[in-house]
Amino acid sequence: MTKKFLMMPLLWWIGFGVFANPKNDTLRLTLPQVVEMAKANSIAAKQAITVKETKYWEWRTFKSNYQPQLALSGVLPGYTKTYTQVQQPNGTILFQPVHYDNSSLTLDFSQSITATGGTIYGTTQLQRFSDFDRKNVLYNGIPYGLGYTQPLLQFNALKWDKKIEPLKFNESKQVFIETQEKISVTVTEYFFDLLLAQVNLDIADLNYANTQRILTIADTKFELGKISKNEILQLQLEVLNAQKAVGTAKRDVEIATLNLRSYTGIEGDDRIKLDMPTVVTQMSVATEKVLNEAYENRSDAIAFVRRLAEARRDVAKAKGENGLKATLRANLGYSNAATNAFDVYRSPKNQQSVELQLSIPVMDWGRSKSRTKTAQANEQFTIYAVEQDKQTFKQQIVTQVTLFNMMKEQIQLTDKAEKIAAEKYKIASERYVLGNLSITDLSIAFQENDRAKRDYVSSLRDFWAAYYQLRYLSLYDFEKNKKITY
Repeated sequence: MTKKFLMMPLLWWIGFGVFANPKNDTLRLTLPQVVEMAKANSIAAKQAITVKETKYWEWRTFKSNYQPQLALSGVLPGYTKTYTQVQQPNGTILFQPVHYDNSSLTLDFSQSITATGGTIYGTTQLQRFSDFDRKNVLYNGIPYGLGYTQPLLQFNALKWDKKIEPLKFNESKQVFIETQEKISVTVTEYFFDLLLAQVNLDIADLNYANTQRILTIADTKFELGKISKNEILQLQLEVLNAQKAVGTAKRDVEIATLNLRSYTGIEGDDRIKLDMPTVVTQMSVATEKVLNEAYENRSDAIAFVRRLAEARRDVAKAKGENGLKATLRANLGYSNAATNAFDVYRSPKNQQSVELQLSIPVMDWGRSKSRTKTAQANEQFTIYAVEQDKQTFKQQIVTQVTLFNMMKEQIQLTDKAEKIAAEKYKIASERYVLGNLSITDLSIAFQENDRAKRDYVSSLRDFWAAYYQLRYLSLYDFEKNKKITY
């Protein structure tokens, strides 16, 4: 009694210190809170955001290929002072001194034509040539010019990119959502690692306290001659084992806490205490619903279409790069030369040009045909691979739905088993105190109670892991009945 009164001021002082010092506060967290922390602060979440931004700017780069382009280029100045070789009428070479400035400025406009793969362009140019030795200045310019370049019988990259790039961008957006849900799956494992470690610590503390209490009662019985020395030794061994279990459980809690902090980005040194998650028993998950949502939302579903489109593009490219290659170029406009810059734009002379460039392979030893056949074979392989991946995709979802529904039933059974084991443990403890139960039966009741508690936490872990995996596979929130978006 005296010791208890001496301990009370000490305990009061320790308790006051805990509440007065925020660093030693207990941070109580639920599973949804931990999931949101991981999505906001984890390295995986930050990497996902970076990838998302990269894909966005790649998309913007693609879009710019179909917009008008305006570029200003020039040579300012184009100063030269040197000796250069000049071939004489009789074929000999003389090195003559040159000293001049040849500057130019050009403004170019271009616009790609997606349907044909051609390019329409316009230009305006002014050139100034100053001969310092002869004190002479000349101007040359193109007030304006228009032109068109059209590849003939060739692969149209613009047309195929317009089909494939939107698929890739939409796919990247769904990949970001999937990454967020994958974080939920991962952090759930860390959450239950710590929760199970904390439960094990609670069990170990309780068992240690109970074995000490029972050993005290057994000592009294031994003094009265009601139990044997062997039973006392067995209880003493149980106390030591319980004490060791407490130390092991504390170590596991520290390791699990460190892992959870590291992944979720929780800073500070507050003690973390996790709340036991509940089970959403009324949640209904139908296989057909999950499959429909998965085909609408998952990046894999978009990737199936993209992969087939890329295979067809490769075939078209192989065919377009074989045989006759031709490029038609045509331009018209005005040009002029004068000794004054303004005179270049007065009464300019018209200019036109048309040319058709051809390239025809005469003998390539079957190279063109081989490229085409290779692309066609790869296309067929992609068709088979996509079909196989679709079957795997569907089977994975069907399996996960079945597993989730089984977990709902399993957790109800483990909940009942835990309650029965706890009641049995309580009765066994009381019977041992009354003296009508052996130490062996009491140990069995201890073990069954501990195992039932751990089994219940493991069932909770399986349930929530299956739930978040189902969200990941379908990108659908079954609690709120809506698609997952970020």
